[in-house]
Amino acid sequence: MKYKLKRFFRIDISKYYVIILILISFLLISSFFSYALFTVTKEKNNAINIVTGTLTYKLLIDGKEATELSLKAGERKDFILTLSNPNSITARFNLYYTTELDSKVRLGYLSDATSSSPPSEKGVNIDSSNSSTNSNTYKIRVVNNSDSDIVINLGVEVGLDYNDLSLPSNGHLFSFYNKTTLSDYLLDDVGENGGLDFTDSNQTFITGKEPNNYVWYSGKLWRAISIDPSDNSIKLVTEWDITALNYASDFVSYDKSYLQAWLNDTTVDGFLGNLREPEKFLKTNSQWNFTATDNSSNLPSDSLLEAYVGSLNIYEYIKCNENLTSGYLNNGLYFWSISTNTSGYVWIVLNSGKISTANPRNGYGIRPAVILKGNIKISAGDGTSTNPYRLEGDDDKDLSGTMLNTRYSGEYISFGVGENNLYRIVSHENGIGTKITSAEPLKNNTSFLTSSFGSNANYNSSNTIGTFLNNDYLNTYLTSTQRQMVEENSVWYLGTVGGGDSYLLAKYNDVNMTNTVPTTTAKVGLLRLGELMGSQTERYIEKNTLDVLTNKTIAYWTLTLTSATSVRYVSVDGNANSNGYSSKYGIKPAMNLKENVIITGGTGTKNDPFQISLSN
Repeated sequence: MKYKLKRFFRIDISKYYVIILILISFLLISSFFSYALFTVTKEKNNAINIVTGTLTYKLLIDGKEATELSLKAGERKDFILTLSNPNSITARFNLYYTTELDSKVRLGYLSDATSSSPPSEKGVNIDSSNSSTNSNTYKIRVVNNSDSDIVINLGVEVGLDYNDLSLPSNGHLFSFYNKTTLSDYLLDDVGENGGLDFTDSNQTFITGKEPNNYVWYSGKLWRAISIDPSDNSIKLVTEWDITALNYASDFVSYDKSYLQAWLNDTTVDGFLGNLREPEKFLKTNSQWNFTATDNSSNLPSDSLLEAYVGSLNIYEYIKCNENLTSGYLNNGLYFWSISTNTSGYVWIVLNSGKISTANPRNGYGIRPAVILKGNIKISAGDGTSTNPYRLEGDDDKDLSGTMLNTRYSGEYISFGVGENNLYRIVSHENGIGTKITSAEPLKNNTSFLTSSFGSNANYNSSNTIGTFLNNDYLNTYLTSTQRQMVEENSVWYLGTVGGGDSYLLAKYNDVNMTNTVPTTTAKVGLLRLGELMGSQTERYIEKNTLDVLTNKTIAYWTLTLTSATSVRYVSVDGNANSNGYSSKYGIKPAMNLKENVIITGGTGTKNDPFQISLSN
């Protein structure tokens, strides 16, 4: 024993001291990364209390223990994640994912009243297991817009409550799921009756019977049909036919057609000239594919035209309407596409929703299309027909005191009496006032009113239809205050547009617009062929039973002649037809309101039309 004590005292005590300190330091450091638990509390007497154990966590996904989020191609899903602290002390946690995702997958935290604040990279403290607040709940949305099924692997990091955490090298924090642009909303949720088609790398198509893809822009209701994944720009097409006219005089491609000319006409006679701030809202280098084809299900990019405005080609129509008779692009009307076949005939959509070809000299409806910039933001709406998406910059709210002559074609006005109390802006043709037309042909005791044109094909205030409009109509269908808003002697153009003629001949002697055609003056007139709002702008087939016709509209007269004895009328299918002046069709009055008409209320939509009055 004496020998052993002497040996012990001969040992260098400092070496043991150093070794012990190294061991303690190693244990302290390794314990954190191996999830060993050390809680350090400083007592009043400055004593240090060290408690050891094992850090754990519990993660539930939709109520079940799991670490993966699984979605099919094209699927959108919200997951509820519950992260719990089963330890006896407060600890710090982080939540992340390790999967490298396709750019077409969007995900993030949803912010609502039931969700906890998400952790930062340094982590978030969660109370101990004996506390009622020992768990955090998160709602995470994932939208898989790729063409493959995905599995997202989750990870949880745990540490001491006073130490900052750090992500592993392959870890990614969830950010907030923000939706601001129209493309965000469309890619996120097109509703139960809608879908997305990713099979075309150039356009993600919106499909389905009735998706949430309604957009209100520049006084008109549109449908979003596709998103360009390269820049998130969105192609829109009007819900209704905006006018009706001949495609061309002969078998020509779209770029040489009257259709293309009217769509991009910047005067009051065409579409682009009446569109709100196209340079602000529209993609300036929009391209329109008008490739001629006999195979309408596959359209290569052989012929492209760069322009602000176009229309659907037949490939796009089919992609959005695979079941042609019940898809959302079937509006119950005939309309031109921009596609011709190799024989020079033009692809059209029939009122049944099916497709066919037609002679370009015929007159069918037009549904303009535009491509919105990818950064256009949403200010309101949910994409439904009654609450369409509203665009920032096109969502004017307080318009009281605004002059009506500053507003846009298609916007609605409360005007008239009884069931004929809704009108729409056509244009500002006289430069100072506002041309308007009734939203639908006139009714009389719930039935549509019909009349022969007169004793000849030239409209004037004393022939049959002109006498009615400038006497009975004014006194019966308008109030005395409204009559005071109407210009006394508006000019009405009496042009002749035969089969294959340009729409410009409804107003001008030739397509160079050198001189105007004969005119007449009257307080009330009619629309001419090719004017905006000059087709059927409401559906006459029930939305959910497209094979059932309903009497929601009627064929109506225009001012434009086809010969000395026949006049153009717009059919119930939205087409520009003609018949003898003794035939009977509906009446859709038009008039110019004075320049001092002001807006006193409303936002100009169908459900909230402008209220108007004369300013002092």
